[in-house]
Amino acid sequence: MNKKLKKVGLVALLVVAVGGVAVLVAHDQMTRHQRDLFSPRVFRRLAALGHMARARASVNTVTLLKDYMAWEPRKLLRDRARAIEARMERELAALETGLSEKMA
Repeated sequence: MNKKLKKVGLVALLVVAVGGVAVLVAHDQMTRHQRDLFSPRVFRRLAALGHMARARASVNTVTLLKDYMAWEPRKLLRDRARAIEARMERELAALETGLSEKMA
């Protein structure tokens, strides 16, 4: 019984460690993609926009996209960022409306 308990504890510790590493890797990837938004390489910027298109709407992301649209020289990428920003603005407005209705 004692060996079984040790194995279960070891497996649980291993799962927690792997989960922690996965969270750190995911955070690093997200930070890298946001950093690539202002890359001199067009394809990296396009990839960063693709990543941001799947991201959850947040005020920080909308602000970042507005800064990006002011900086981006290519119309195609500016238009893509504008579409992502518009979707996020709608999501944030809907979230705000839902919260204000709950508060009333």
